[in-house]
Formats: sequence, structure tokens, C-alpha cells
Amino acid sequence: MRPAALDAAPARVYWELTRACDLACRHCRASAEPRRDPDELTTGECHAVLRDLATADPRPRVVFTGGDPLKRPDLLELVGTGTGLGLGVSVAPSASVALTGDVLRALKRAGVEAMSLSLDGSTPARHDGVRSVLGCFGWTLAAAQRVVAAGIPLQINTLVTADTERDLEEIAKLVARLGVARWSLFFLVPVDRGRALRGPDRADAERILRWVARGAAGWPFTVTTTEAPHFRRIMLERMRSEGRTGEEIRRSAVARSFGIRDGNGIMFIAAGGDVTPSGFLPLAAGNVRRAPALAIYRESPLFRLLRSPDALHGRCGACEYRSLCGGSRARAWAATGDVLGEDPLCPWQPAAA
Repeated sequence: MRPAALDAAPARVYWELTRACDLACRHCRASAEPRRDPDELTTGECHAVLRDLATADPRPRVVFTGGDPLKRPDLLELVGTGTGLGLGVSVAPSASVALTGDVLRALKRAGVEAMSLSLDGSTPARHDGVRSVLGCFGWTLAAAQRVVAAGIPLQINTLVTADTERDLEEIAKLVARLGVARWSLFFLVPVDRGRALRGPDRADAERILRWVARGAAGWPFTVTTTEAPHFRRIMLERMRSEGRTGEEIRRSAVARSFGIRDGNGIMFIAAGGDVTPSGFLPLAAGNVRRAPALAIYRESPLFRLLRSPDALHGRCGACEYRSLCGGSRARAWAATGDVLGEDPLCPWQPAAA
């Protein structure tokens, strides 16, 4: 089930261009600060990394994130360089007053292929309570409308915690009205500021994912999950129960994510150049100032280990779905200190366990 191409290059590179951000979100992985760090990769160093990534076949999709990538004055230049090299480039900015129509039109001209915004509540009180900035809900809705109007496909990201799960149905209705292309539910991994929040327990997570699977066919957008790869098991079970053929399953949207997880098809580049398996798994395998990003992905012991589903421990190691799912490696590490341990959010009991 694991594409051989994932050994040669990641499918997606999440790149934290800066940790600077005007928001102070309660779950922030980056522990963002208002000002840029002087240790950030320079424009020239970023160009070198983009040229390296463009040598991969197939080329990965690059997602510029942060912090807020709009805090980098060279963002448009980097987007243009990436797209000029044949890389698909997306941008994940903060919803702030800086995200103007002029900025969006400039990003569109530079070749950005998609953008994402976070929406964590269906009302101002609920969303702003997570983002810790009064007025952020209104900025987010206005920014979403501007992104869609600029002709840029938009993804909405929603945090799933014990506090937000009760609001998911209302958020889904709001997302449907925004005209977005994709809705991604991010299941909390307790790192950095996120340690102060409580995620859903495994029974609630399973219930939420089954609700998502039921609603997926009727929603006017594609739905995906972040750090909950066991959604693939649920969708596979559902497609089989509907009598889908093997070929139909292979051509489905969910099948395109099979096998992709932290370190296997995913690579994260931190603002200072450290390369980790994901933004939520802060174990550095190298730094792009000392080695090419692709070489770190291909050759580092950590990444090679994470691309070996048979090396997983506990229920994940015994699971019949370990190749297409493999559990959240970030959550396993956060919960147990074992990067190969079982994902505590998944309730599945493998037959071989």
C-alpha cells in the first residue's frame, strides 16, 4: 500500500517561513511571537532549498506556513520562485488585516495554487476564544470571502478538541456557505501551547470520524483529517460496505492519502532550517544549512525508520491497516516518548494484537 515514490521524496513539505505572528492561539505549535527571529533562513537560503526540492520526481507540494508567512517581506518572491521551478506552492497565513485583496491578487499572480485559513468556532465567541484575539472571527470570514473571490482554492482548517467538538456540525454548515474547496479537521496533538488543551478521547474521536465519513458525500467540499490517519480505515470500511470495487477505492480521494503520515510523505522545515517529520513531531533529523532537505528526508535514520510500518510498536505494529494508516507518529511521541508507539487516539483492536 505504500508508494515507492515516498521513499525518494515527500509528497508535501510544510515550511515554517517564520514564527512571527500577530495572533496568540491557545494551541499554537510554533509558540509564535510578534517579531521575526534573526535566525530565520535568509531569502538566498530559501531559494537554495526550493531548487533542491524541485529536483525530486515527482516534485512535492510546498506549503508556506508559520507563524504568519505574510510577516516575511519576501513571501511573494519565494512563491514565484517555487512555482517557476515547477513546485506546487500553497500558503497558510493568519487571518489578519494584512490579508488584503491586493495581497491576494499578488499571490494569485505569483502562482499560488491554494491557501488555507483556520476556523475553530461557528460564532465570534467560540472562534476568538481559541485564537485569543478579539475580532479574529470576522477577519477570518472576510479573508475567506476575499480568497474565494480572488479565484484561489481555499481550505478551512478546524481544530478538534474536547471544547470544539460540540460545535463541529455548526462549523460544517458555516464552511459550506463559504464556497471552500476543502475542510480539514486537525485532531489536537499536545505539543507547545497545545499542552494546555484537552483533545477528544478515543471513543469521541471515533464517533467524530464516523460522522465525518457519513457527511462527506453530501458536503460541497472535500473533507480530510490532520493527525488522524485512522480516518482512512473508517473510509475504507465504509467504501467496502457500499460495495465499491478495488479500482473504485484506488481512484477515491481518500486513497490518495494512503500511507502518508509524519515522516512518510511529510516533511517539515522549521524557520531556522531544522528538518523534522512534521510540525507536531519536533525531532530534528538535520538542518538545511548543513545538508540538502531531500538528502535528510531520504537518508536520515529517523525518516527511514518512520517509513517502515513494520517497525511500529503496540497496536499500530500489529494492525492490519498499518501501511495505509500507521497512526499519528506525533501523538504517539507526545503521549509516550516513543516515536514508533501506538497512537492513543485510535480505538481499533487489531486481530493480531
